[in-house]
Amino acid sequence: MTRHHGGFGARGAWRGRLLVAAGLVLVAFTLRTAVTSVPPLTDSIAREMFLPSWLVGVLGMLPTALFGVAGLLTPLLMRLWSVEAIAVAAMVASAIGQTVRALAPETGLFLAGSALALAGMGAGNIVLPPIVRKYFPARIGLFTSLYVSVINLGTTVPPLLAVPIADAVGWRMSLGWWAAVNVVAILPWLSVWPARSGTRGGGRAVDAAPRRADGAHDGAPPPRVVVRPWRAPAAWALAFLFGCTSLNTYTMFAWLPSIVTGAGLSAAEAGVQLSIFAGLGLPLSLAVPILATRLRSPFPVVAFGVLTFLVGYVGLLVAPGSVTWLWSTLAGLGPATFPLALVLVNLRTRSHQASGAVSGFAQGIGYVAACSGPLVAGLLHDATGGWTASFLFLGVTLAVMGVSGWVISRPHFIDDHPRVVEPVDGRWGDDGAGDAVSTRTRRAGRLGG
Repeated sequence: MTRHHGGFGARGAWRGRLLVAAGLVLVAFTLRTAVTSVPPLTDSIAREMFLPSWLVGVLGMLPTALFGVAGLLTPLLMRLWSVEAIAVAAMVASAIGQTVRALAPETGLFLAGSALALAGMGAGNIVLPPIVRKYFPARIGLFTSLYVSVINLGTTVPPLLAVPIADAVGWRMSLGWWAAVNVVAILPWLSVWPARSGTRGGGRAVDAAPRRADGAHDGAPPPRVVVRPWRAPAAWALAFLFGCTSLNTYTMFAWLPSIVTGAGLSAAEAGVQLSIFAGLGLPLSLAVPILATRLRSPFPVVAFGVLTFLVGYVGLLVAPGSVTWLWSTLAGLGPATFPLALVLVNLRTRSHQASGAVSGFAQGIGYVAACSGPLVAGLLHDATGGWTASFLFLGVTLAVMGVSGWVISRPHFIDDHPRVVEPVDGRWGDDGAGDAVSTRTRRAGRLGG
């Protein structure tokens, strides 16, 4: 009988990968529940604790800020823990945070619980690409499409359920029950825990991990390395692509209703326009990752996103009260570069260790940049009394998005760039891995510049 990972047969390997797929979907579904479950309930929460409008604004900035911080810190954890362990830790933190804020008697504890939940979800954002790279290297487009689509679903469902549940059992239960979903998301990972407790930084999992991309068998753990993506210009390009996409998207989330109500639309009609803008995320999430894996250079997707953003912005600036649905639709197609950036994390790396480091770097920089978008656009509007300066600011970010998208779309690997991947102890082992990596780095690093 053919033996596979950890001494288990082919049936066990498939069972392991099915459990990983289930865990991937469940974790993805939870990654926005703490974000979108609160806005419909702010009035109810404010009746029981101090929550003025400026503090609601702080709550609105917390997700991108903490996603950015988690993005920069999670790769450090990956040097010590496996990706499976980080997925579990992320869900534990989110569950505790959502429980704390549901039970919080005062504002400070409510904010602390929210911060913990969001930090856990931020770590979950970072760990999903390396999980896809580790377990499904031949199906990167498909599984990226799957988990990004589920993230979109998990963004849409909480605000739909928030008020009905609050009306029935109160706002605390409406917020707190999402912690149970985090607990459920932990369960599949307990069955694919790394086989050796001493394995670090994404060690192999029982029954699940396929052969590594370099052809080595998973029976021998890969050399311990440290990945420094900031040494590769392509990693910066990916970070700017992700950051400019997120900045434009969150700016539209924040200000699109104000732009169209200022043009004479009612609040209800403004809500419809925001729904149009947000609703296009799901079909884009389904189509773009799969398309990107079939293109040698996915720059046409970048060009499409920049162009649709730009035309939508021009329409919203020049004629926001006419065919508003068209401008909202065009602007809503712009974030096609969001799922593209996520799938490029894996298409431009060779291993799940490199994928994790690049994921953290790109999303960390990106979400920190996204924090500034709504703030700068609002300040420019207040200073000038109109939206022209705000749209000019967004136009500049679109130019950056186009250039960075062109750089990262060129076919090369970030971890092939010189001095991006280095051994932990400063020297490679005696198995020849160092010679292979350094030779490949010298040869391909010229492409990855």
